[in-house]
Amino acid sequence: MSFTVDAEAYDRFMGRYSAPLAVAFCRFVGIARGQRVLDVGCGPGALVAEIVRRIGDGSVAAVDPSETFVDAARGRFPVLDVRIGTAESLPFPDRSFDAACAQLAVHFMADPAAGIAEMTRVTRPGGLVAACVWDFENGRAPISTFWRAASDVRDGVAGEADLVGARAGDLAGLLAAAGLGDVEEAEITISVEHWTFDEWWEPFTLGVGPAGAYAATLAPRELAAIRDRSRQVLGDGPFRLDATAWAARGVADPS
Repeated sequence: MSFTVDAEAYDRFMGRYSAPLAVAFCRFVGIARGQRVLDVGCGPGALVAEIVRRIGDGSVAAVDPSETFVDAARGRFPVLDVRIGTAESLPFPDRSFDAACAQLAVHFMADPAAGIAEMTRVTRPGGLVAACVWDFENGRAPISTFWRAASDVRDGVAGEADLVGARAGDLAGLLAAAGLGDVEEAEITISVEHWTFDEWWEPFTLGVGPAGAYAATLAPRELAAIRDRSRQVLGDGPFRLDATAWAARGVADPS
């Protein structure tokens, strides 16, 4: 899936969660100085920013299928090698990186297995391939309240629980199938403070991702019903929202 919204809209919708997630994800992967790291599905650059903070901008490359996100990442990190491309066909040579990471990207890949295989291809022997996706299956994503409220208001709401990577074992299975060794899976939980309900709600009206696209299809009365149901659950604020992602990592060419 390629996002056509601008970077500011994405930051307001998901960036408020992906930035703290990036800190925990980099800790899980073990990103450290001396490595060369690729961010696959970089978006406007939340994970890039944390990797750069850890290892410097001369050792980081990134790729995303969205032209608007690539332009934003290039503007924010002018030294980086940021390219337009898909996970299924990464525009980098074999064994180019010490780690290839995909934060909140696997569930949007057209072919997740091919995407992980490509990440493995561009990782040197002994390097790490890692990914993380929100736990939609158990309703622990930062936008799960929206999907639960939508299900309360309307029948047949699919949400995002069926996307690849959104449940326990998905990511570890993809990494193992790609031939990675020493595969480990873990839960990563972050907390974000919201001062008002409206601050949490308004980004859902910006058309970002599956939730924003779904919201855009609703009549004003239906959207208002979902908003009101979400407010019943969360309150007027302030409130702290906990969110959990599944994360997995594996070693390339372990032999």
